Amino acid sequence: MLITLRRVRLSAPFLGVLCAAGLLLTGCDKKPAPAPGASPTPAAQPSATAAPAASVAPTVAPTPTPLPTPSPTPEDPLATPIGFFAPLSGPQASFGSDSINGARLAVEEINAAGGILGHPLKLVVKDTQSLPDETATVVNELIDKDKVVALIGEIATDRSLVAAPIAQARGVPMITPASTHQLVTAAGNFVFRACYTDSFQAEVMAKFARSIDVEKAAVLFDPTNPYGIGLAEIFKRDFQAHHGTIVAEQTYRAGDTDFTSQLTLIKGANPEVIFLPSYFAEAALVIKQARALGIDTPFIGTDGWDSPEFLRIGGTAVDNSYFSSHFSAESQDPKVAGFVATYGTKYNAPPPPLAALTYDSVYLIAEALKRAGQANPAALRDALAATKDFVGVTGKIAFDQDRNPRKSAVVIRLQDGKFTYLETVQP
Repeated sequence: MLITLRRVRLSAPFLGVLCAAGLLLTGCDKKPAPAPGASPTPAAQPSATAAPAASVAPTVAPTPTPLPTPSPTPEDPLATPIGFFAPLSGPQASFGSDSINGARLAVEEINAAGGILGHPLKLVVKDTQSLPDETATVVNELIDKDKVVALIGEIATDRSLVAAPIAQARGVPMITPASTHQLVTAAGNFVFRACYTDSFQAEVMAKFARSIDVEKAAVLFDPTNPYGIGLAEIFKRDFQAHHGTIVAEQTYRAGDTDFTSQLTLIKGANPEVIFLPSYFAEAALVIKQARALGIDTPFIGTDGWDSPEFLRIGGTAVDNSYFSSHFSAESQDPKVAGFVATYGTKYNAPPPPLAALTYDSVYLIAEALKRAGQANPAALRDALAATKDFVGVTGKIAFDQDRNPRKSAVVIRLQDGKFTYLETVQP
């Protein structure tokens, strides 16, 4: 709709009226001047009930100044560095996980008690990735970069055989918690072990086979792995020396997943027991496939089976099997019971043997440092070599001339998909 604006002509009298009204309004807005001598009229105060003006912004609290972040507790520059190297990744990562748990618990306990020689221990951790080449790299880093006074590692024999000559050449004591092959400590007088040797555990299992009245055995092993080769040879020699017969011998390669052909040939030989010196992954698969082929024969093995992953892979198929180990959490020994309780509180699980062996390895070094009276690799080596009657959670340890301990082994039975302690065998 259009609106038309008309021009309106205003007459003079009307304009005069408007001007007068404007003057009147202007005058009403002015305050009268105070009389002489009178007090000024105070300014009007706003009413308590009056609404605040819309144009007034709300009061905003100032942003508090953040408190300074407390500085971390400074590291003791005289802390004694201990190198730890193990497979924290790769196919044997569970070995490294078990081992480092034991090492960390031991270091925490020692440091809580005041450390060694007035200073804490410092655990310097390296991952070998389950690879021999990486093992060489990290061992050299621990010695050159981290300036460690001792080394703890590796777990597997093939990687300890790489590390041992380096430790020997560089003059840094090395303790392997679990490498059982005879040649590991043969690298030289700076190399020790906390575990028993292959010759002992193979003899233990040959003796166990005789104890369950079997006379015919088959052997299945990896001929590319020094661990399997050594154990297979010692078992065969001892079993045959006591009038047993090896009726079948088959091989596989690390990483194999189908063992049907080997197991079929073994089944045809009708053994009463099958010796399987391997690591946990292959062992669990072999036994599962054997059961699927109708082979109900007992399998016997060695400490390479001793991992929670063996049970996870094998389930109840691995029942009616036995293996040698270094430790049982079921022991009633007070020292072992205390360790089991402390470990369980920290990790919410019972300690596996690798945790116990590495825990003992840390304490072996700590006790030797005390006797040496200085954090010096050469002095530490001499003190370690002189170790007698060290009481660990895996048994009493005294090093022989080859820096190997003579200690007992335990036999573990697989029952209802669980590890169950069966017996202890003395050397």
